[in-house]
Formats: sequence, structure tokens, C-alpha cells
Amino acid sequence: MKVLITGANGFVAKNLIAHLNERKDVEVVPFTKENNVTQLASMVADTDFVFHLAGVNRPQSVDEFKLGNTDLTSALCEAIKTSGKPISVLYTSSIQAGRNNPYGVSKRAAEQLLENLRESHGSKVCILRLPNVFGKWARPEYNSAVATFCHNITRGLPIQINDRQAEVSLVYIDDVIDFFMGVMDGGSSIDATAHVGPVYHITVGELADQLHAFHDSRVTLISEGVGVGLVRALYSTYVSYLPVEQFTYEVPKYGDPRGVFVEMLKTKNCGQFSYFTAHPGITRGGHYHHSKTEKFLVIKGNACFRFRHIVSGEFYELFTQGEEPRIVETVPGWTHDVTNVGEDEMIVMLWANEIFDRERPDTFTMPIST
Repeated sequence: MKVLITGANGFVAKNLIAHLNERKDVEVVPFTKENNVTQLASMVADTDFVFHLAGVNRPQSVDEFKLGNTDLTSALCEAIKTSGKPISVLYTSSIQAGRNNPYGVSKRAAEQLLENLRESHGSKVCILRLPNVFGKWARPEYNSAVATFCHNITRGLPIQINDRQAEVSLVYIDDVIDFFMGVMDGGSSIDATAHVGPVYHITVGELADQLHAFHDSRVTLISEGVGVGLVRALYSTYVSYLPVEQFTYEVPKYGDPRGVFVEMLKTKNCGQFSYFTAHPGITRGGHYHHSKTEKFLVIKGNACFRFRHIVSGEFYELFTQGEEPRIVETVPGWTHDVTNVGEDEMIVMLWANEIFDRERPDTFTMPIST
């Protein structure tokens, strides 16, 4: 399949091309500002599908709206007609297309040209009225407030907010591209004005607060809920704006004669991750918890874990080593410790189900007697 992409140097197109390049059955034909509209006829001639992503939304003069949105679409439609083939087109319009402003009028006129193409030439046409699209590679001060905020916050620059309560509608670039691919492959509906989802709604103030929380997490070590939904998409976008020198950051390390203890990551309601080391013969622990639980994974060395029930006195011990991916879990009401029984340094990864609270540590010393 040969695919023509107009506006191929733009934010959305860059993401689309990255996905298309992962496929061996697609050849991309890019159309950019460096091309002339007179080239469209030859470029379209042997094309199977068109992603019409080019457009003007921040011109230096109002006349550029018509030139970059309406006139370019007109030239594309004529090129498709000249090809003699009912080539399918996906067009990224805008929610502004329903509004009476120069930009909206030019986008609606472009929609009408494509609708006429569908009626007169038989081309399948999918028109997407997209809200604010955000994600990696969007241009700060141009594509979206998300891009501008991410760029500035990652660099310690101020952001400007005129109305914290103003609501913005957002759609994530990966969701947009998934929809694009479905239309191209015939798995999504075409021949209609369509909408990409999910569409997220957030105030400008909430957006800024969330991005600042991502920034602060490198100090607090407390991660936001970045696994699903809008927060996941915003976090992926935020880190894509990090300067290369910020690809790494240090975390606190606490050392004593036994070894070191390093906290890596904390969550608001799913505990924290850390690791510790122990020199040969060193024992760590010797305490119990009433509610706190932990999971240990020895990733280097040889360990002996010992447990004793604080009421019944029941005793249990087990051995594990770095070559064995085995979780050892502590249980409330059992005092426990771990000893490095090898000849080399031991490294143990640790997850606790809650962030350590110095005011209520739920950790009570009780050495295990032999």
C-alpha cells in the first residue's frame, strides 16, 4: 500500500509516519511545504490512501487560512479526480469547523470539498474534527498548551495561566494514530464525520498542577498514577520533553557498616520500592509489623530469611539466591530478618505496601533468637 501524507513534517504526521514505518506493507509518500501543489497529481497517481493532515492554524495573515486549508484541499481533490481512482482520504479538520471565524470557515470549506469528492468521484472520506491533540513531538508555543507547559516545566521556566478554571478538551496522539490505522486498514468506519476518543476534559489549572507533580516526583520520589488514562498520557508526554541531561537523576542513599539502603520509587497508595545491600555475614531486620507487608527479591548473593511468630514462637527459615527469581514475603505478626550467607555482597530489592511513616513506622524491634 502506498500512502500519501500531506503536512508530513507536522506533529501528527511525524507520529503517524513512525507507526507506518514499523510496517513492511506500507510505503509513505510525504508532501510538505517544500513541495508544490502542482506535484500533487503525480504524487497521487499511484497512491492507495491519503492522510490529509496539512493545514494552517497560526498564519501571519488571515488570507493564509484559505490558502493552506481550503485551496490545498481543492488541489488535492482535483488530483484525486485526475487519477481516475476513488482514492480514500482521511482529513484532520477541527472542532473550529463549526464556528464562524476565519480558521473555522476555511476548515469547513475544506470539509465540503471532500464531501463533494465523495459524492462526485466515489472516494471514501473520513473527516475528523479533532480537539486539542497532545503527545510527543508537539511544538511548544504552537501546537498545544500541553506542549508549552511540558517544555517550560522540564526546563524550570515559568508558565502563563490566564484562567485556571478554563476547561480544555484533549485527545492523545497515540489514540489518534490508532484510529488512523484502523481507517486505513478498513477496520474503522469511513464515509462519515468521525470523532476520536477518548476525549479528556481538564481545567488549565489542573493540567498545570499535574505536570508540576510529575516534576516534583523526582524529589519526593512519589509517583503519580501514571498507568492508565489521562495521567498516563500526560506523563508519557511530559517525559518526552525532558532535555537529554535530565534523562537521569539521583536518589538518596543511606549507608552504614552493614551496607547501603536506597529508595527508588514511592506511590500514593501502592507502597514504595527500594533496595539494600549487605556485606557477608551481615544480618538486617530483626523486627515485626502489625499491618505492613513487604516483598523481598534477592538479585545478587545468597540469603537466609528467618521468621518467628511473636506469640506462638513458631520458627521458620528459608534460603534463596540471586540466580533464583523467588519472592520472599513478610507477614504481619512474624518478626523477621535476612542474613548474607554468601561470600560476596548481597543486593536485595524490596517492596513495602506503604510509604514509610516516621510518625507511625509500624516497625518494632524483636531479634530472632537461635
